[in-house]
Amino acid sequence: MSDQDRNGSFSGGWTWMAVLAVICIVGGFLALLNPFGATVFAVTLAGWVFLIQGVIQVIHAFRVRDWSGFIWSLGIGVLSLLVGVVLVADPLAGAIPLTLLVAVLFLATGVAKTMFALALRPASGWVWVLASGLVSVVLGVMILAGLPATATTILGLLLGIELVSNGVLFLFVALGLRRIGS
Repeated sequence: MSDQDRNGSFSGGWTWMAVLAVICIVGGFLALLNPFGATVFAVTLAGWVFLIQGVIQVIHAFRVRDWSGFIWSLGIGVLSLLVGVVLVADPLAGAIPLTLLVAVLFLATGVAKTMFALALRPASGWVWVLASGLVSVVLGVMILAGLPATATTILGLLLGIELVSNGVLFLFVALGLRRIGS
């Protein structure tokens, strides 16, 4: 593929990336303006994903009925269906265990990043890894300390921050693609 062909494909693709960037940024700000609504949306969406995955898993289990792992496969499918039903039926009740999971993930990644930073200590920039680890630990502790009240908003806030962050990233990628294509 010649440089001119590659540049032509970049110049046509940057517009879609820019549209995606705008959608993410707008969606992120909407989530930040209404973190409660964004939390309900995120939990409901997770519930539907569990439901769909559960249906597929149960169908798969019955298609391989003679397999020695049939019971395990069926069990995982039924469990996924139950989790999906609970999350869709009552997103606020489902927000509490999901928020707990997020807090535990923050704590675990924070500890891992802190340990990694200490192992990197002779290298330059190790302090930034340490700072990131400590921030993750502090966020995890703050979320846990605020449960169950934090469950109604923290997932929406995190979704909003993630969407804005991704939108800014996509915008820079789109502008870079545009520059390459011209």
